[in-house]
Amino acid sequence: MAQEGIIGKRATASRAAGEPDSRDKVLIGLAGGLLGGVIIWIYEAIVWVGVQHLMPLAGIPRNATGLVFGKAVQDQLGGIAYLVGTGIHFVFALGWGVAFAFAWPWFRRRGYEATLVALFFAVLLWIVMHVAIAVASDNHPNYLDPAVIIGGFMSHFFYAVPLALYVKHRFAQA
Repeated sequence: MAQEGIIGKRATASRAAGEPDSRDKVLIGLAGGLLGGVIIWIYEAIVWVGVQHLMPLAGIPRNATGLVFGKAVQDQLGGIAYLVGTGIHFVFALGWGVAFAFAWPWFRRRGYEATLVALFFAVLLWIVMHVAIAVASDNHPNYLDPAVIIGGFMSHFFYAVPLALYVKHRFAQA
């Protein structure tokens, strides 16, 4: 019973400070991650497909399948590769969104602007995700190529900035 009182007081203090509770942070992070996940695909459709002609539009959803499991598995899966790739993309987009929502209060209390935090978060995401991809599969672009690095950072900026601004906005409403 005493623990419930302590937990209740912490939740109340957190609320009074304008910080959502853990459940709300998860929901805010999921919504922000979904927003960022959709926007990064819009960016990729415009830039990677429309401007740079790196892949067909239909290649975007299945791209994650090839990066994680290799091109042979991607081809073997056929149409299912679109579902698998979409699942991979959004599981990570949602997960990183929740991670950002839990990290944001620390930066907020110190007066950092969400966009600045997002720029560094995007670079961190690109590095972590692509090191993991390099470990999981040998079928990936040359991650030491400056064009691949810059293109990767740019696409992840289009994920992280909308995520951060959404999270910041929702926290301000708390």
